[in-house]
Amino acid sequence: MCGIVGYMPGNKEIDHAAVIKDMCDAMAHRGPDSDGTFITDQIVLGFRRLSIIDLSNEADQPLFNKDKTLALIFNGEIYNYKELREDLVKQGYTFISETDSEVLVHGYDAWGEGVLHKVRGMFAFAIWDAKKEELFLARDFFGIKPLYYGAASDDGSFFFGSEIKCFLEHPSFRKAVNPKALRPYLTFQYPATEETFFKDIYKLTPGTWMKVKEGKITDRGRYWDFNYRAAGLTDDEATTAIGDVLRESVRYHQMADVQVGAFLSGGIDSSFITALFRPEKTFSVGFKDYDGVFNETDLGRRLSEILGFTHYKRLISGDDFFEALPTIQYHMDEPQSNLSSVPLYFLAQLASEHVKVVLSGEGADELFGGYDSYMDTPHLALYKKLPAFVRRGLYQTAGKAFPHSRLGDLAVRGGQPLRERFVGQARIFSDDEALALLTPTYRGGPSATELLAPEYDRLHGEDELTTKQVIDIRTWLPGDILLKADKMSSAHSLELRVPFLDKEVIHLATQLSPDQRVCDGVAKISLRKAALAELPEEWAKRPKVGFPVPLRDWLCQEKYYLAVKAVFERPYVSEFFNQDKLLAYLQDHYEGKAMRQRYIYTVLCFLIWYDEYFVKR
Repeated sequence: MCGIVGYMPGNKEIDHAAVIKDMCDAMAHRGPDSDGTFITDQIVLGFRRLSIIDLSNEADQPLFNKDKTLALIFNGEIYNYKELREDLVKQGYTFISETDSEVLVHGYDAWGEGVLHKVRGMFAFAIWDAKKEELFLARDFFGIKPLYYGAASDDGSFFFGSEIKCFLEHPSFRKAVNPKALRPYLTFQYPATEETFFKDIYKLTPGTWMKVKEGKITDRGRYWDFNYRAAGLTDDEATTAIGDVLRESVRYHQMADVQVGAFLSGGIDSSFITALFRPEKTFSVGFKDYDGVFNETDLGRRLSEILGFTHYKRLISGDDFFEALPTIQYHMDEPQSNLSSVPLYFLAQLASEHVKVVLSGEGADELFGGYDSYMDTPHLALYKKLPAFVRRGLYQTAGKAFPHSRLGDLAVRGGQPLRERFVGQARIFSDDEALALLTPTYRGGPSATELLAPEYDRLHGEDELTTKQVIDIRTWLPGDILLKADKMSSAHSLELRVPFLDKEVIHLATQLSPDQRVCDGVAKISLRKAALAELPEEWAKRPKVGFPVPLRDWLCQEKYYLAVKAVFERPYVSEFFNQDKLLAYLQDHYEGKAMRQRYIYTVLCFLIWYDEYFVKR
């Protein structure tokens, strides 16, 4: 894990050396080991390094091709770099380092954007081509590594990099809230639009590349996309293949010249990866005073004892949680209200005290079918046997008359069209609720349904399970899961690797039929069968829990209620929200009249983010 940043200068004369140093320093947490810059009249590149492979100075970036017409800055890991290096050496390329980074710059010299079809790894990189006077940007298949870009400047400067906060250090950066981002955020809990919360700054879409000349985007393309295409594997063939490909992926992902550990919760995903890896050290977190409900650290400890690892754990208090929120929202760059980001922040902090790299289980639920929303409950399965016109009628009556109730939820899930009811793994505010809470200026963004319409159109004719999974893989996975994994680990100078999102694992997962992913009320059924070869049955069959947080309880305690209320009463809150309605949400929850914790927390995270970026800075 490293940090990259750069810009194509505009028409204002500035001290580029001083500016790029400040921009790099803003993300020093991503790479505390060394830094580097490359400056010309047309391009300014900056880099912060976390040394993982080849710890020598020869591996410092920027890196160049032989005649120095190509300059590279790169964040990530290329796991098959040794094989690619052999191919390039045969073509006559020479290397000055043993790092994977140099393979990219020579690979681009040899194959152009075709290098993206050859690499196996996680990456976001920029290459300046001096001959063409052109910038090339690329991001990995799933969006494991972030890459932002845009011309939010008052002099024509074009920015790109790993973190938006770096751009704020440039004297020409034009900082403004994107008014279209808040409405969908209230539903999704993460920044869901291509444009970020900073006006005129965008995210490069996973699996795509872009070319820029003179500060203008001249070309862009997609080199990879995701779809399921069942290959007719038998259940036994699928189980065996999953074990084989994951074993190989874990072997690649543990490649490093520093110590590598593993996150280990009580769930199957991290347990399976850890059992295949057999690291020396594992890590878990839980919450104080909530044993067995919000604290599963003993499960990680027990499995570590069985398999022979040294296990480290930390218990988090309510004070820890709320005190960390400003730091967490600052590191996120944009508001994000997935509750699991907070325990993940503390988990990364714990791991960073012992190792420099960790393996983690992100991606398994999306690829192999692990979420409860992918399955019908027994009641819903029975309900779906009613004629479609009956279910639609009940949705129009009971679904709308009794929202947030078991009856209403059943009517919605059984009668509302999929594209209207499924927007991914988080649905906090309905669109009507979001519009009622927002002030007119911030109602102009797209609804969740509008944002996902192109995805649903592309998936027309697919079965419901496949549609849900692909929607999640294209939106929720990069926008929420992988974003928080990168930001929370990088906050502590820790590299987080995700073996489930390996190129070959992905290829196998796409070949599974729907009933090899979810069957008879069992999620990730093929993955669970494969895990039985490595794990005790108790772990292989354990239901998904995630990172549960006792927020509902905390917000009923006076100390935390008053702390949140003080934020909601700030004068600038009324610019964005109906302040009376917002305070009523909090009061109703505190008095036990309604469970509004997710509504409260989603708004709270936005306001804390706004305070960090537009009040304090």
